[in-house]
Amino acid sequence: MNDSDRGAGQAARPKRADARRNEKTLLDAAAAIFVTSGVEAPIRDIAAKAGVGTATIYRHFPTRADLIIAVYRHQVEACAEAGPALLATSETPHAALRRWINLFVDFLVTKHGLAAALQSDDAGFDALHAYFLDRLVPVCAQLLDAAARSGEIRSDVEALELMHGVGNLCIGAENNPHYDARRLVELLIAGLRLPHQE
Repeated sequence: MNDSDRGAGQAARPKRADARRNEKTLLDAAAAIFVTSGVEAPIRDIAAKAGVGTATIYRHFPTRADLIIAVYRHQVEACAEAGPALLATSETPHAALRRWINLFVDFLVTKHGLAAALQSDDAGFDALHAYFLDRLVPVCAQLLDAAARSGEIRSDVEALELMHGVGNLCIGAENNPHYDARRLVELLIAGLRLPHQE
């Protein structure tokens, strides 16, 4: 009996791992559809991209708001986790900062319709802004501090200030194909550099 209990316990563990993978697949599919079609995209399109039925999506995320919040949190987590990884693998702290800011720009400019959704009365959206700041401001601060300590950038820029600047440069990018938010953000990041000293 103990052996069968042990076997059942071992079988349950991969299922939980599979469930996590399935949820990540759903969130990645939803994020990709949101990029092209906005947050009001049909659930059937997300299900098709994820290779599941619509019932599976509704089982994980009973409402559209639940799905939007989960995608948002999933992408915030990916952006937060990228910061330390980039700092560890980039040639310089400034290069890590630049690459992370590019990911942050991707996150901001691919949120078709999210701003309107965040203004809704749904209580689930209320905590998203605080969550976004709690997770991403410290990551940005870590990257800024590392680049400042290495002497690559000025040391008087706050993380939240930089993130607001980047966010403001991204406004309108989704509605104007001639507006290159990434180019303007690159200029902003270049402007942080200290002049080379002989």
